[in-house]
Amino acid sequence: MMKFDFPVGYHDLHMVKIIDFQLNRWHSLGYARLEDVKWAGSQIRTFDDWKGVMTGLAEKAAAEERWVNAAFYFRAAEFFVMPDDPDKEMLYDRFMDLFYTRACASEPIERHAVPYEGTYIPALHIPSARTPEKGTIVIHGGFDSFIEEWYSCATFFAEQGYDIIMFEGPGQGAALKKYGLPLTHEWEKPTKAVLDYFRLDNITLLGISMGGWMCFRAAAFEPRITRVIASSIAFDYMQIPPLPVQILARVLLWFPGLMDELAGLKMKASYQERWGINNLMYITKIPSPVGASDVLLRFNEQNQHPELVRQDVLILTGAEDHFIPLKMHYKQVNALKNARSLTARIFTRDDQAQNHCQIGNIGLALDVMLKWIEAKS
Repeated sequence: MMKFDFPVGYHDLHMVKIIDFQLNRWHSLGYARLEDVKWAGSQIRTFDDWKGVMTGLAEKAAAEERWVNAAFYFRAAEFFVMPDDPDKEMLYDRFMDLFYTRACASEPIERHAVPYEGTYIPALHIPSARTPEKGTIVIHGGFDSFIEEWYSCATFFAEQGYDIIMFEGPGQGAALKKYGLPLTHEWEKPTKAVLDYFRLDNITLLGISMGGWMCFRAAAFEPRITRVIASSIAFDYMQIPPLPVQILARVLLWFPGLMDELAGLKMKASYQERWGINNLMYITKIPSPVGASDVLLRFNEQNQHPELVRQDVLILTGAEDHFIPLKMHYKQVNALKNARSLTARIFTRDDQAQNHCQIGNIGLALDVMLKWIEAKS
């Protein structure tokens, strides 16, 4: 089984925060060389440059048989590509091919298609590297993530003696692209399908990014989950903006036509807005900004049902998360009134894990998770 290095440090790679974060992400997870992402940051002047620069890095890495780098540079290239660009599917397929046939061809990965609502959701089983195994950890990401992105984290836990199951739910990776499943807030449904399929009980569920919200929703309705780890939770997407913006947004929701017009103006003015709104419509399979936004707004406090979460809970938050303000951490902690136990950790700039999902010091975050699991098992 491969062992990944998790470099310490959140680097200043680009003046645009979301581009800077994406470049840091692949390096921090152990998939990209620092010299490569530094070079990419110097070459990317606008979002239009992203695909060409990252694809060029991928082709160069493939020519040099640096297969892990190559695979994840194709994944990185795909990230900012518009859904109607035919290269989006091609880049995804290149990533998947290199990941499974080159980068991880000799890895102990078992691929599964879990029956779900008349089709399938993808799952991976990475067996424990030790016997006897210590237990099972089930891992999923959030929003538009791919299951393969978390492989370096999975190997860390497998090396420590845990059996690992990873899955993509509706709206993610192949569940969306190959099986046509749009994003849903009812995360207990795919979670139940996975637990049933693998006959699991007494598991630790790890949800990352929007997956932090999702894992609490699943835990509220699934008693086979014993421990819950949420990294970078949003708690309630409507509560993220300042109160005046929340009030304005609620008023505008009564005028969907106007909302769509305003979204169209934002998309014309900014590539980032155009990409973000198009991506939301893509993963929800709803061809209007207001309709797609309605799906996102279902990820709220009421639908999460934090009052039903009775498991042991660990929450990990970055103090300077550029997606989710720190106030959401405290709202989530306060809402989990019936959890069996609750441990909360806020990572700071001193930890180099101050941003979303502890990018900058993944190794520290994993170590915190491991010690907590062992203490609660």
